[in-house]
This record gives sequence, C-alpha cells and structure tokens, in this order.
Amino acid sequence: MNYKMLARLNGYILLIEAVFMLPALFISIYDHENVAIGAFLATIALILATAGLLMLLSKGAKKGFYAREGLVCTGLAWIVMSLLGCLPFYFSREIPRYVDCFFEVVSGFTTTGASIVPDVEKLSRGILYWRSFTHWVGGMGVLVFLLAIVPSSGRGNGFTLHLLRAESPGPSVGKIVPKMRQTAMILYLIYIALTVLDIVFLLFGGMPLFESVCHAFGTAGTGGFGVKADSYASYSPYLQNVTTVFMLLFGVNFSCYYLILLKDFKSLFKDEELRLYLGIVVAAALLIAVNVRNMYPTLEETLRQSFFQVASIVTTTGYATTDFDLWPSFSKTIILALMVIGASAGSTGGGLKCARLMLLMKGLRRNIRTVLHPREVQVVRVNNRVVDEKILANTNAYLTAYIIIIMLSMLLVSLDGFTTETNFSAILCTFNNIGPGLGQVGPTCNFAEYSAFSKIVLSFDMLAGRLEIFPILALFSRTTWKKM
Repeated sequence: MNYKMLARLNGYILLIEAVFMLPALFISIYDHENVAIGAFLATIALILATAGLLMLLSKGAKKGFYAREGLVCTGLAWIVMSLLGCLPFYFSREIPRYVDCFFEVVSGFTTTGASIVPDVEKLSRGILYWRSFTHWVGGMGVLVFLLAIVPSSGRGNGFTLHLLRAESPGPSVGKIVPKMRQTAMILYLIYIALTVLDIVFLLFGGMPLFESVCHAFGTAGTGGFGVKADSYASYSPYLQNVTTVFMLLFGVNFSCYYLILLKDFKSLFKDEELRLYLGIVVAAALLIAVNVRNMYPTLEETLRQSFFQVASIVTTTGYATTDFDLWPSFSKTIILALMVIGASAGSTGGGLKCARLMLLMKGLRRNIRTVLHPREVQVVRVNNRVVDEKILANTNAYLTAYIIIIMLSMLLVSLDGFTTETNFSAILCTFNNIGPGLGQVGPTCNFAEYSAFSKIVLSFDMLAGRLEIFPILALFSRTTWKKM
C-alpha cells in the first residue's frame, strides 16, 4: 500500500474542499452572518492545517499507484471530506448535533438529498449555499475534478484510471479520449455547461439568482437539497418542467453528450442504455398518470406531476412537487422500483443503473439459452459489442453485495421501531442516493427522528451507494492493508 501517495492525494482533495468553501464564506460576509462567517473561517483553517500535515507526511512519495490504492483513496477521501465538510453546520450551531451534521453533508456529497433539517428556510444563505454546492461537487466527483486540474507526468503514475474507475458510477469505466486527464476535463466541461444552461432557464422563469444557483447545483448533481420547505411545489409549472427536463438530462450517460459533440448521432440513437433509460421514464410516467388521474384537476397537471416525480426518482434527484406518499399503491410500487433502477451509468445519478439492469437481463437470457442449447456458445452483446466476462462477473458480485447491504441495513435500522415501509424506503432512498422515501421519511417528512446509530448506518449506505459499494467495502478488508 502506497501510504504516502494516499496522504498526498487526500491533501490535494482537502485543499480543493477549502477552496470550494470560499463562495459560501463570501455569501455569509455579504449577508453579515457573523456566526456563519466564523464557522466557515474555522473550518477552512482546520481543513488547510489537515491538508498541510498530510502533504508534509507525503514527502518523498513514490508514484506507483494501482487498483487497490485507487479504491482506498476514493473511500478515505469521501469520508475525510465529509468529516470536515460538515463542520460549518456544527460550528454555526445551525445544526446542533455533529452526527446530524455528518449525515447532512454525507447526504450532500453523495447527492442523496435526505435531510434532518425540519425547516430549511431558517438556515442562513451561506450554509444553504454550501449545503447545495456539496451536491454539485459530489455529482461528478471531487477526484474527477482533481484529475482534470492536476497534470500527471511520466509512466507508472497509475492513479488516474484507478481513481476514475473507483469514483465513477457504472459497471465499467473507460476513456472518452486516450488521456485520462483530458477525459476528466471533457466530463467537467460538459457538467459545467449543462449547469450554467439550467441556471439560465431558471432565471428566465423568474426564479431569483440565489435559488436558481442552488437548485441548479441540486439538479446537476441529482441531489435534491432545496431552499424551501416544500421543495419544488410552490414554483411555477414552467420552472417545474424545466427542472424535469434537466433532471433527465443529468441522468444520461455523459458519453452520449460527447457523441453529440462529435456529431455521431448514429451511435447515439443506437445506444441501448439510453433507449432503456428513456423507455423506463416514459412508461413509468404514463402508468402513474393513468393511476393518479383522479387526484389532479387537469390532464396537464397530472402529466406534469407524474413526469416530475418519475424524473426525480429515476435520476435519484429527490425534488418533489407533490406528496407521492399519498398516491395509490400501484404508483408507489413503481416509485420503489425506480428507486432501485436509477439512472444511466456514467451520469450523476445513483441507483443500480440502467446499464447493470440491462446486463443482468441479458445475462439471465443467456443462461436460459445455455440451459436449452448447452452446446451453443452464448455471449452477451451491448451496442453490438461483446461484453467482457469480467464485467458480467462484477455485475453479479455488485448485485450480491447490494442485496446483502440492504438486508443488513434493514435489520439495523429496524431497532428504532419505525414501520417496515418507512425503514425499507429509507434504506432504498439512501443506498440509491435518492432522498425522500415513503411513510415517515416521505416527501413532506425528514430523517431527524432516526437515532444517531441509524443515521450512521444510513450514512454508510449513502457512501457505499455513491461509490458503487467496493471502495467502501475495501476499507474493511484485511487484505487491502496487507503488504503485497
């Protein structure tokens, strides 16, 4: 294990976190929020001191960096970022308990949007900005940002691809262009461009600048932290429709946008995951619309509410315009299914991912065909390309770990005595990085009533879900820390 290189990279990441905290500090200064100003200054100082110590300890670090270090660095970075990133909430006393602060910022960085804040409108604007900005940072990933801005030189550095694979969502991660730094830069440029475009459309609809920026951060990162207690319910139909479109756009694999830049529309239209993703959205929204038609006065409102909630859940954003916990069982069952499925691989969304669902279905079909025709060689193809058997094996392993973690988490949080529906949806919406669930964690409720122990379990689920399980599990494996 290259401990010095781990320390150096985590030092870089903390420096980035301190810089990212500056706009929130400036907003607090502009608003004369003295308590928040002190909280941000104290946190930035502590982060810089920790980063300096890590950089000091990493002197003479060798640049050999492999898959094991990539997993460990990613898992540790997100935990350390969260442990320190929650301090403005705690130092300002706007969230009094440290466990609640940690839960809130983990929910932010992992783009979950599950909250323990009962009245978000009472938070200062600097704190609100930082809370929403954590979504934007976590959406694409701070390590991807690090790869985009820190050049690597020479052979054998090795950390670029391993870090990108460890942090990026999906069953497989590859390069858009030959160099990983260029790939990271392209991803972030697309991310920034879409975010700015979202802000412009929200401003055009009359949303104030501060709210537009915060909501664009939540939409881009598919996070869901809002600045109003009713999320998106009080905004105009135009603003709701704009956010529906952008939630769906950020749930698309970013490689598709690169195909658009290359004007390779033929490959774009043939992309199987994109077609599956859009098909699921349209089918789910129409089925729900038919089921809830009598609950809304007009067909337009029915379709708007249905598409908004479907887009919010399938992309794991978590905004809400209505209390879908009041919908009929059929619609709520579809919502639960969408929580599991999630968005596309290579997007900012969470969940199992459409790519994995497609691989699992095609793998099942292959196994059935193998039973029926044992002498035939059966392969799995996606976009007319044969899928590597390692990817299929990793997908099956991911599903196994996915189910085990959900079962164990359900068992642990059930000690708090909430209903099975509440606990099951709480696990699904945190592990799949969605936000609102059903029952006592529904769209009009929050997670404040859970015990400190359950909040730690749910925080683990959020981190494991955002990092695709293995970087977090690797931290608990003795093999990870053995000398090879």
